[in-house]
Amino acid sequence: MVMLNLNRYKADVEFPHGGQYSNYMAAITHSVKANGGAVLWRADVQGSVVGGLEGFHEVLAVWYPNYEAFTSLPDADGAKEMFRYRKICVEEAHIIELSTAGALTP
Repeated sequence: MVMLNLNRYKADVEFPHGGQYSNYMAAITHSVKANGGAVLWRADVQGSVVGGLEGFHEVLAVWYPNYEAFTSLPDADGAKEMFRYRKICVEEAHIIELSTAGALTP
């Protein structure tokens, strides 16, 4: 399964080059991998064409082998640190579950 994460970061995080942001991305990558998943890609948001999503900074596509791997992420190795950085860095987030029917997996 793939979860699409749309993130708006706090100003003092200095996205995309700040140290707190870099630590957050490293923590996400570690914890997701520990649960059998992978960060497929990250991309800066250039703008919002339709809808009320102005001001978001980044989209992450995160693959998990199954729903249990996603829901057990809080128990993954390093998750406590990941969620600590999330609280420091993220102002607002939306997570969307995507259908992976016919999609490639890592």
